Amino acid sequence: MANSSIWLLGTLAFLLCNAHIKSSDQKHRPSYHFQPSKNWINGPMRYKGLYHMFYQHNPKAAIWSNYSIVWGHSVSKDLVNWFPLPHALIPSKPYDIKGCWSGSATMVHPMGRPVILYTGIDFKEHQTQNLVVPKNASDPFLREWVKSPKNPVMEPSNANKINATSFRDPTTAWLGHDNLWRVLVGSQEGDRGMALLFLSKDFVNWVQAKHPLHSAKRTGMWECPDFFPVLTNGTIGLDTSINGPHVRHVLKVSLFDVSHDCYLIGTYDTTKDVFVPDHHKGFEHNESLIPRYDNGKFYASKTFYDDAKKRRILWGWINESSVPEDDIHKGWSGIQAIPRTLWLDKSGKQLVQWPIEEVEKLRTNPVTLHSKILKAGTLLEVSGVTAAQADVEISFEVNELEKAQMLDPSWKMDPQLLCSGKNGTEAKVGLGPFGLLVLASKNMQEYTAVFFKVFRTNKRYMVLMCSDQSRSSVNLKNDLTPYGAFVDVDPVHEELSLRCLIDHSVVESFGGEGKASIAARVYPTLAINDEAHLHAFNNGTVHVKITTLSAWTMKKPNIN
Repeated sequence: MANSSIWLLGTLAFLLCNAHIKSSDQKHRPSYHFQPSKNWINGPMRYKGLYHMFYQHNPKAAIWSNYSIVWGHSVSKDLVNWFPLPHALIPSKPYDIKGCWSGSATMVHPMGRPVILYTGIDFKEHQTQNLVVPKNASDPFLREWVKSPKNPVMEPSNANKINATSFRDPTTAWLGHDNLWRVLVGSQEGDRGMALLFLSKDFVNWVQAKHPLHSAKRTGMWECPDFFPVLTNGTIGLDTSINGPHVRHVLKVSLFDVSHDCYLIGTYDTTKDVFVPDHHKGFEHNESLIPRYDNGKFYASKTFYDDAKKRRILWGWINESSVPEDDIHKGWSGIQAIPRTLWLDKSGKQLVQWPIEEVEKLRTNPVTLHSKILKAGTLLEVSGVTAAQADVEISFEVNELEKAQMLDPSWKMDPQLLCSGKNGTEAKVGLGPFGLLVLASKNMQEYTAVFFKVFRTNKRYMVLMCSDQSRSSVNLKNDLTPYGAFVDVDPVHEELSLRCLIDHSVVESFGGEGKASIAARVYPTLAINDEAHLHAFNNGTVHVKITTLSAWTMKKPNIN
């Protein structure tokens, strides 16, 4: 919020109104990811048949800066095509004069009227929580919002001992068994991160609970907390206020110190108003072992319940990997990830996520391949698709598992380390690496590799998924960090599936049918537009079988 890493639902930036920006400078601009019409990019919701995206937006610059943040607003019928509306919130009161920052929308029953809680910054740099309501609730576009005369409805004081500069990002509220509304606000005390709990009868007068819903030592500031129920026996989503049998709860926080969105699955004790994670160490666990929504560039995410299709949808911010001067030159920075449907895996140990089905409407010109042996050291080009703007699904069958590389305990089970350097794309050892080379130049000077490696331990096999940007650009100023995640699949009995959404400078990858995801930003110099190529590859020493491969060119939707 008050820092450059803080947004609700991410922060996008576009400064395309500048006359000096040429189309030739826009080779990395995504085509089917959400972005506002200009400048830098909070609470999503569905109302009267329309999806609403509110996003933090800097109308004055392509990069983050203090005290210029407003709430942009766009609407959609399908979460793919978006149309802009006037700003929903602008700094105008003493309590938000230095910016309208992150917040969340809640549908207040029984009339189903939307309300928004958001964080403002006042003249003293104190962070305050504020309420706005629609000026005309019958307007499906919700074009005008009115700030409550009771604002700020929550604020730091000597009495509540809240850190005035670490008090932000209210969640969607939920209604408890006692008919009191509850909401979380991210905070910290020393090195302890916490989700402060507030209660209200009327959504205007809020009282702080005696203790946080949850907290953890050595985790730093908790930004953009999110708290919601999930079913244990199905994939449909639940309204945020639902509780009862076959329901678990998820607490997600954006850990500011490491810029990761991490979550815990556990039990919501409604009697004590506390969250009890399944793993006793919770967020204090070894950071590399805490579950993350995404193991790449993905932060400040937010879910909402889509009552139309009974699903929970996840939005997240994908930041740039380019240097600030390049962002200023191209006039924009940051995008929203493709919305993802979210549910609890049947194991109960992790969440599964998958791109919303609506994005498949953009697919055209399909290319398919079945039952193809990919020999060791083989490179297979996938022709017939626009490789810079594509959706690719591929599945592999692996055999000769006894030839998988033994996992050395000294590697500390760090997936990012296992995807880096000599362990990366060109490591020709056993089963892997094999997968896709996307945004590849003709002469292979540039490519982004998304792949699997299979390791064996004394008791089982482990599947590693990597997104390796180290060769993605000849522009070495960019962040070329590889990313990795372990995928909970059994290669003895299951195929290894991979899906990549490729959009010029974005590669969103999903492994194991959504059990792992990695979002990456890449900026090729050679592999742009029609000069980009797509390949399947196997750099391992063991043959693998492509059971199916399907690829589509993606059409450009109407986005602002």
